[in-house]
Amino acid sequence: MDREIALNIICKCFAFTEFPMRVPMSLSLAKTGTFAIVHFTVAFTIAYLLTGSVPIAGALALLEPLANTVAYLLHERVWACLTPRWAAPAAPAPQRTAETSC
Repeated sequence: MDREIALNIICKCFAFTEFPMRVPMSLSLAKTGTFAIVHFTVAFTIAYLLTGSVPIAGALALLEPLANTVAYLLHERVWACLTPRWAAPAAPAPQRTAETSC
């Protein structure tokens, strides 16, 4: 792939511009939101178990997952941009018959 084309694709993904994708922005945001909730919960629980302090656990649970959640959204959008170029059409599911059913 030409370097200019690759950079153009990446710039469009990070700029959140309209670009033909299989995954709509609303789905990426929903996935990012649920990922953030899970990540904050896990981070707080581990930090609390290690420190025994709610304020320290809360601070740790806010800093690292916040940065990781932003990174996840950017990662998700890059994958959404690149997926149409790699994805092959899905094969239809085989039909079950009486002879092939368990």
